[in-house]
Amino acid sequence: MAHFIPCHKVDDAQNISKLFFREAVRLHGLPRSIVSDTDPKFISHFWKTLWEKLGTRLHFSTSGHAQTDGQTEVVNRSLGTMLRAIMKGNHKSWEEYLPHIEFAYNRVVHKTTNASPFEVVYGFNPLTPLDLLPLPNPQEFVHKEGDNKAEFVKKMHEKVEKQIQQQTEKYAKYNNKGNREIIFEEGDLVWLHLRKDRFPTKRKSKLSPRGDGPFQILKKVNNNAYKLDLPTENGVHDTFNVIYSFCRY
Repeated sequence: MAHFIPCHKVDDAQNISKLFFREAVRLHGLPRSIVSDTDPKFISHFWKTLWEKLGTRLHFSTSGHAQTDGQTEVVNRSLGTMLRAIMKGNHKSWEEYLPHIEFAYNRVVHKTTNASPFEVVYGFNPLTPLDLLPLPNPQEFVHKEGDNKAEFVKKMHEKVEKQIQQQTEKYAKYNNKGNREIIFEEGDLVWLHLRKDRFPTKRKSKLSPRGDGPFQILKKVNNNAYKLDLPTENGVHDTFNVIYSFCRY
């Protein structure tokens, strides 16, 4: 489930913690771990001390391991796309749109889970204005401002839901384009990609080889991770992700 909370660049770690307790902990309780980027707010002494005392582990993503927090990156891109599509240049009122976008985002069925975030967390989808029956004799009880607000909310939910579905289909089509699942077996020989963050000593120069091998697969952890027979002098962990690390020999 996603929560879109408005804040400002000048907010420090104490303000962010207040927002977190008010908007997240209030609804879901204390987390066992938090994944975040290395913004100064999240590596400050106050932030680290707070969560250490509460027993929550902090995990920081880096530029070399952007996939650590890939889910948040996708949600942030989706949020930016929806705001641009709905606001159409009216940047001053972006905070007013966040509750409607959050509700629509959490109510749409996601391809990965085949369920909406509301269904995953609560077990059901909450009602929308479109699900409610009209009041009896509406002409006798219509309040102009209330009627306008209800119409605004209905159109907003329809627009945001449509935008989310379009973006989901777009991302799925783009990410799956040309993808081919490669499955290795124990005993196969593979070439290892020497990533700079994993093999800094072997990538000191741009002219250094970017690959090494072949190495034999000792164990298949799953379809995406394999244990290789590496020389001990490499000094790195011998389990690698197939997408980022190696190819068939």
